[in-house]
Amino acid sequence: MMSITVSKSFARSRVAWWILPSLLAGLLAVTAQARPQAQPVQPKGPVQPTTKTAPAQGATTKKTPTAVRPPYDRALLHPALLKDKAPDEYKVKFTTTKGDFVVAVNRAWAPIGADRFYNLVKHHFYDNASFFRVLPGFVVQFGISAYPPVSAAWKSADIKDDPVTQSNLRGYLVFATAGANTRTTQVFVNLVDNKRLDSMGFAAFGQVTEGMNVVEMMYEGYGEGAPQGAGPDQDQMEKQGKPYLDKGWPKLDSIKTTTLLTTEPATASKPAAAAKKPQ
Repeated sequence: MMSITVSKSFARSRVAWWILPSLLAGLLAVTAQARPQAQPVQPKGPVQPTTKTAPAQGATTKKTPTAVRPPYDRALLHPALLKDKAPDEYKVKFTTTKGDFVVAVNRAWAPIGADRFYNLVKHHFYDNASFFRVLPGFVVQFGISAYPPVSAAWKSADIKDDPVTQSNLRGYLVFATAGANTRTTQVFVNLVDNKRLDSMGFAAFGQVTEGMNVVEMMYEGYGEGAPQGAGPDQDQMEKQGKPYLDKGWPKLDSIKTTTLLTTEPATASKPAAAAKKPQ
């Protein structure tokens, strides 16, 4: 604390004795200002639970962001779980940008392929997929997902080959392949009789029964795919999805949705061993 002293000479002075009270008051005021100011402390007591107060009228509150649902069935990210056995016969309606067509599948023709196609359609794998390879006088091909995560999940989900029991006739539906036991999701419709494909192992599992004229109207202007032709690159389709096609090949037709037309319930089959295009 600041000390206050008064010299003896000042005390003995007869002239300035009267200013002593004023001087002492000033020094006391300075001393008081030099001390830190104490803050009031709330008495200790039990802590009360806090409660949310309603925001003032007109005030905005932050909304907690909600997870965005993917535009595809998330079951498609787990191919190993999609092993339902298909009915002996079933139909699938394709609603496309050119109109509708119907495919009838006969499981006896190619059981493994029919089961795979059934599970893909059941979970809407082909929705928004494009007819990316349309070659007049040969085939119309589709079956690469519009969504890269789905394509990645199915890239190595191969199934074993079926014996060829039906010829590759006009309107017949067949899985594309990159060699023995490499069928995954890509399929094609024969636009003409392509019997030479029989000896190459392309096993038909169904046929277009309604709307073959719609299949024949799919946009064909881009021709064969890269690198042989001006069409899209399949690898980039898998990595980038539909935006890749919309940017570089905007005239391609696509599947809006597929509908399974069957009343016979499918039965779950035992997981099979893991087990693309016609030339």
